[in-house]
Amino acid sequence: MGGRAVVEHTTTYVAFDSSKETLAVAIADGGMRGEVRFWGTIQNRAEAVRKLVERLAAKHPALSFCYEAGPCGYGLYRQIRSLGHPCTVVAPALVPTKPGGHIKTDRRDAAMLAALFRAGELQGVWVPDADHEAVRELVRARQTAMQEVRRSRQLLSFLLRHDRATPSRHHWTRAHRSWLARQGFAHPAEQVVFEELIQRIEVACARQDRLEDAIRKLLPAWSLAPVVIAIQALRGVAMLAAVTLVAEIGDFGRFASPRQLMAWLGLVPKEHSSGRTVAPGNITKAGNTRARRVLVEGAWTYRLPARMGEDITRRNQGLPEAIRAAAWKAQTRLCTRYRRLQNISKPQNVIVVAIARELAAFVWSIARMVPPTVPTA
Repeated sequence: MGGRAVVEHTTTYVAFDSSKETLAVAIADGGMRGEVRFWGTIQNRAEAVRKLVERLAAKHPALSFCYEAGPCGYGLYRQIRSLGHPCTVVAPALVPTKPGGHIKTDRRDAAMLAALFRAGELQGVWVPDADHEAVRELVRARQTAMQEVRRSRQLLSFLLRHDRATPSRHHWTRAHRSWLARQGFAHPAEQVVFEELIQRIEVACARQDRLEDAIRKLLPAWSLAPVVIAIQALRGVAMLAAVTLVAEIGDFGRFASPRQLMAWLGLVPKEHSSGRTVAPGNITKAGNTRARRVLVEGAWTYRLPARMGEDITRRNQGLPEAIRAAAWKAQTRLCTRYRRLQNISKPQNVIVVAIARELAAFVWSIARMVPPTVPTA
């Protein structure tokens, strides 16, 4: 205990309130009663940060830095770590706030962050290495392109307004595209709109295809590729879904149990209980939206009986027996549970979310069987 107290007293805590152009700097001296003061504002540039760190290091024997995660990324984190000092990227949603505070400035925010950092009240986020961050950017770009494809396909609404209902229930098949190519409008304005909407779909689909091809080409060189390959043994987790999960979750080892991963994904129910009254609610949806969406989409496949189809068999080839056994156990368990919940008349969306929550546990279990090598950011 004495050694720990000495470390706490000799460590100086530095907090940044970051923005695009500037960094507001506050310092909290070691010890719970140490002074918390606003140091000043510097430019958000690498050279200015280097000079600040060197100046503070000359006066204080030990420094520890922090700043809130935001749109500026992790460049500041990596620079401070390269200069030999610890740095924490703080989760903004978990920063304690005082009720009734109506004045918010960079100076106040930096000072409050420094005081909370010294008190141990801040929770850091996992920072990906540069390679992982690059793959995650590519995956998110593909998701953005996919959303654009969905928006552009509102062409069907335009056709419906002009009494052009599609003859088939299955859209965007070869037959449906042939039917679209035969459509024409008497008024020139309507024809222009129709042609523009068709071109928008073609451009969006081409962009999505290019990004998916890039993911496939870059995947073998990624350090987490073995984890991507392993979790594809699960039903409902094909290549793009697996890449999305691994890119968004990153190091599965940071979750001590599957329950922690479920909570991080926002798949656990809310609860508002008091005394003997227990009031559970809907899922929190407080975690990673992209990973949660992939799991929910994959959960729909478990409405069918358990079986090893051609695609799943191909994805299981070459995997260790332990992973294949875990994937088959997941399939039999989740398919059975889906039917059981269906038999007691649970709403379908509730069933799918419950399956997605358990699917997350099996993803965690299989990913932990392939310990990834995650370089230091």
